[in-house]
Amino acid sequence: MAGYAVEFTAGAAKEIRRLDTGARKRIVASIAGLAADPPVGCKKLVGEQNAWRVRIADYRILYEIHDEFLTVIVVRVAHRREVYKR
Repeated sequence: MAGYAVEFTAGAAKEIRRLDTGARKRIVASIAGLAADPPVGCKKLVGEQNAWRVRIADYRILYEIHDEFLTVIVVRVAHRREVYKR
């Protein structure tokens, strides 16, 4: 199976840069796992067509999978109490 390309929205990249070092390392490792074989340890978001989330301790990674382009787009990375707020 071919690997997926991982892309980040500008907001997600900014949120990752703001994280403390320990959380950032865990989240980046999890995102690398998404490139290999999404979805891994994730749940589909209710009300969304191809949106998923991964739980990393108190943080959540929200992402979309586009199988036709073999792409995973990381949309949001934030603490669990903030991630679902629009």
